Amino acid sequence: MLARRPKEGPFRQGPAYRTAVDVLKPLLMVLTHKDWSGLEHVPADGGVILVVNHLSVVDPIGTARFVHDTGRRPRFLIKSSLFEVPLVGWVFRGSGQIPVHRDSRDAAKAFRAAVKAVQEGECVVIYPEGTTTKDPGMWPMQARTGAARIALLTKCPVIPVAQWGAQEILPRGAKVPKLLPRKRLAFRVGPPVPLEDLRERPMTAEVLRDATERILGAITHELEVLRGEQAPAERYDPKGDEKSGGAA
Repeated sequence: MLARRPKEGPFRQGPAYRTAVDVLKPLLMVLTHKDWSGLEHVPADGGVILVVNHLSVVDPIGTARFVHDTGRRPRFLIKSSLFEVPLVGWVFRGSGQIPVHRDSRDAAKAFRAAVKAVQEGECVVIYPEGTTTKDPGMWPMQARTGAARIALLTKCPVIPVAQWGAQEILPRGAKVPKLLPRKRLAFRVGPPVPLEDLRERPMTAEVLRDATERILGAITHELEVLRGEQAPAERYDPKGDEKSGGAA
């Protein structure tokens, strides 16, 4: 399938965005094999949220290439400290990425920026888990409600995306990437998560939990197809490790 050309939208494709594409895409073409499926489920235009499972700290690079190939320009929610890194911060700021100020008075800014981006017709990429999965089998773990909150507030489509392969480039806890032999990066997109009935109800904690579980369930289903395996019946809860003193 040929990629659609990314639309301009409110954030124009300035030098930072073009530099990232010109550098990273050829690099990934050399170092990885791509396996994309379900791209037709990503709307060609209009506000949309792509919800993706999180395997490795390097997987946003592959995710960015995948989203670019769908014809959309990705806007990620990224930890604010990375915006201070030379060159990296320039790319993030110039390509319209959204800084997340965790545990601070500015934490709500990312939420408002994401809502605004969706309302302006942008494609916002969210990792509902908030961090790389701690599940022993690398399945999606219990997640935060941010993606559900934005989806219900904006009434935009929520598209589940499952990915597999980035964990082989940089496994959990590793500091040096394993680039050879070439790794396969697989992405599979599913149909929009059904949330219409929840949008007619007040945004209570129960509704947000229900929406979040539907989102995780849709991602997990696509990942099961991608991996050819069945996920555990019970979703992993990282808070259990924190309470027992285990690995975070």
